[in-house]
Amino acid sequence: MGNTFGHVFRITTWGESHGGGVGVVVDGCPPGLELSEADLQPDLDRRRPGQSSITTPRKESDTVQILSGVFEGRTLGTPISMMVRNEDFRSEAYNEMSVKFRPSHADYTYHAKYGHRAWPGGGRTSARETIGRVAAGAIAKKLLRQRWGVEVLACVTQVKHLSVTVDPETVSSEAIESNIVRCPDAVAAAKMVELIEEHRSAGDSVGGIVMGVLRGVPVGWGEPVFDRLEADLGKAMMSLPASKGFDIGSGFAGVTLTGREHNDAFRAEAGKVRTVTNRSGGVQGGISNGETIYFRVAFKPVATVMHEQDTVDVQYANTTLKGRGRHDPCVLPRAVPMVEAMSALVLLDHAMRHEAQCGHR
Repeated sequence: MGNTFGHVFRITTWGESHGGGVGVVVDGCPPGLELSEADLQPDLDRRRPGQSSITTPRKESDTVQILSGVFEGRTLGTPISMMVRNEDFRSEAYNEMSVKFRPSHADYTYHAKYGHRAWPGGGRTSARETIGRVAAGAIAKKLLRQRWGVEVLACVTQVKHLSVTVDPETVSSEAIESNIVRCPDAVAAAKMVELIEEHRSAGDSVGGIVMGVLRGVPVGWGEPVFDRLEADLGKAMMSLPASKGFDIGSGFAGVTLTGREHNDAFRAEAGKVRTVTNRSGGVQGGISNGETIYFRVAFKPVATVMHEQDTVDVQYANTTLKGRGRHDPCVLPRAVPMVEAMSALVLLDHAMRHEAQCGHR
């Protein structure tokens, strides 16, 4: 249960960190879309481990294979199954974790819930599960771009105490991808990289914030009342490993404003309704209003640190545990394509739901 996401455009991810592989089944993709592994691999390369000095050194090519749903280079409208094989896992580093719970990991909760867990690499709780999301998200991004002209971006805006202000209207993928931390401000990025490497050398980790930017979203996407667009975006982001917070538009900062200060005044422009400001973050009443959607996702520091910590074992006896294995000192650079993928999955699902109910209105 809980492994499927979406309504009309639905994905089901599968696999564990140290198993034979991980993947996804996509159902609801329209027929006729030109699709090959080359459309998916760039985003998987942005997510894969070992890509820079501030990511885990685990070496995985993360080469994707489309197993079904595509024939002669075009989608069939049938389920699309995709797989990435695990190549460089070292389960022996996790032997001690088979009988001890890692602090702030899902080891204890999975053990308490299921009574049996795949302890090597964290099993299903590992961020390798997100490979399926990113592969499916690449399909969604292509459909959104071709059919509606929607652009989906994400970038790092804060690492620990280092933060920058990023304009969601002008930030570009070129600026984001110009450095290994994926912050569009080059000066701040250099400081962020230095900070991450400093904590990595100390056997510690840091967290921060990723901003999502969705440009060109038409008016009308989103469903009242429980499937509000921002509610589904929030659920999507909070389903990502290490995510701990979500806000959209003015977010928590909006509580310092009055209603007059916060309201987005309307104006007519070329036969369309626009807003003078965009503190709503492109969503009002749970429905997109045509402005740029922007939000922030907070990610905690990676739970595995190379220091002795108090914990308990599977017999619920007090003990200690020191982190081992290969881990990211900061999830943010690799979380950027994950945030983009989940954003695209939410948007495409709502686009298809909107057209099913309202046509092209």
